[in-house]
Amino acid sequence: MKLISVISNCFNEEENVKEVYQQVKAVFDGLKEYRYEHIFIDNASTDNTVAILKGIAGEDKNLKIIVNAKNFGHNRSPYYALFQARGDAIILMASDLQEPPALIKDFVKKWEEGYKIVIGIKTKSEENPLFFSLRKFYYDLLEKFSETERIIKNFTGFGLYDRKFIDVLRDLREPHPFFRGIIAELGYAIAEIEFTQPKRKRGKSKNNFYTLYDMAMLGFVNYSKVPLRMASFIGFTLAFISLLIAFGYLVYKLIFWENFQLGMAPLVIGLFFFSSIQLFFIGIVGEYIGTIYTYVKDRPLVIEKERINF
Repeated sequence: MKLISVISNCFNEEENVKEVYQQVKAVFDGLKEYRYEHIFIDNASTDNTVAILKGIAGEDKNLKIIVNAKNFGHNRSPYYALFQARGDAIILMASDLQEPPALIKDFVKKWEEGYKIVIGIKTKSEENPLFFSLRKFYYDLLEKFSETERIIKNFTGFGLYDRKFIDVLRDLREPHPFFRGIIAELGYAIAEIEFTQPKRKRGKSKNNFYTLYDMAMLGFVNYSKVPLRMASFIGFTLAFISLLIAFGYLVYKLIFWENFQLGMAPLVIGLFFFSSIQLFFIGIVGEYIGTIYTYVKDRPLVIEKERINF
């Protein structure tokens, strides 16, 4: 019998993990031709998440737990878990119930048809319309500037991945992976299954402005050189405009020598404008250097505190 691994990343999800486990178990009760394991990788939760999972794991050996030594982030933690799973196919799914476990059956069906990657695309969402629109705008912007042929929109990693694809990922040794970009870059045929993202029933999202900004910049830094090239283009453009303005001021001063006064306002405005442009692009360069530094250090994705039922 083929083994399917389900991976759920969690951090302070005490209100959801039990129901996620129950829904996944119910799905595989209807898939008798497969064995399964459900791996929860916990990012050092400070609530009762781990205690609840340990209680379930004591009764069901299909449930396995990895507890991280600290919070390693929602990119690195599930990516690390991919390499700990033993399944012929591996499913990534969040622990907040906003990625429906019921889609597992559809994923498995497409996998059996021959697809190495089957992903869930949230074409609609019951979350805040503003947040959904901002995410859509980000994906459109990244796709426009990306050097890959296609960036998958409205995709968070929720999907099924064949063992052969996971073995390729293992060889990449990505220290800070942008998973949706990697999938698009490697060129595998992808089956897409659309779904409507339900509203979170319990608890609050653990993402904040910093984590979302970090993920957004990770996409640009890994898959586009446009921000760096913009520095050169804008620098040349502003230098040319400044030269024209300087020439215009010179001509105007020669014609109206006695009456024309330059004043301080244009100098102060120009100084602050060019300083802000410089700081912006120093920040952009810093993002690229920071990514290079992460690769050079080559630290492990995750340090484990303990694992259960492995």
